[in-house]
Amino acid sequence: MDCGVVEYLRCWELQKELFEKAIECKKGAEAQATLILCEHPHVYTLGRNGNPGNMLVDARFLQKIGAACHHIDRGGDITYHGPGQLVVYPILDLDAFGLGIRGYIDALEQTVIETVAELGIVAGRRTGAAGVWLAASGDKPLRKICAIGVRASRGVTMHGLALNVSTRLEYFSHINPCGFSADGVTSIERELGRTVAMEEVKTLYKRHFEKVFDAKIN
Repeated sequence: MDCGVVEYLRCWELQKELFEKAIECKKGAEAQATLILCEHPHVYTLGRNGNPGNMLVDARFLQKIGAACHHIDRGGDITYHGPGQLVVYPILDLDAFGLGIRGYIDALEQTVIETVAELGIVAGRRTGAAGVWLAASGDKPLRKICAIGVRASRGVTMHGLALNVSTRLEYFSHINPCGFSADGVTSIERELGRTVAMEEVKTLYKRHFEKVFDAKIN
């Protein structure tokens, strides 16, 4: 389900609707997943256990840069969403896939690792921190290319991941992204030194999601 550019709260309501439908269909359900793919206008979201101190600017400054801020019910700390970032919200029944929450997060990370690998970017995991990272090399520090924050209730998932494609990375300077202030963020565009179309990344991502989860997506 490609929603294009959509306001964060509107998409959150869509997630809730799909979540309730997935709960109703749990009994006897096959391993299927509904993916919402979208971009958001500039917005910061703070997870339920997040530290408000990781937002480094006040409401007046957010208004000046045209960004909203919302407290939401996912895991994780604070993160940024904006144009040029592929945001993916999988709504799926973990029981139907035989997954626990840790295995689910691992699988999400793998979908991104394989997607960016096809574009020529070597990425991986970081112990103790969800998301997808690029190792330090030469004069480049450890840096994050994809944030992950999920919620699962009654075995059904919400929220998901945000992969930086051509994201305006300066917006991350107003927060400690996911609580890790010392680490940089990066994007596909920055790493490759060229523009990659969002539609190309979406196509690659959907293919790798289906491969990793061994399921067709709705």
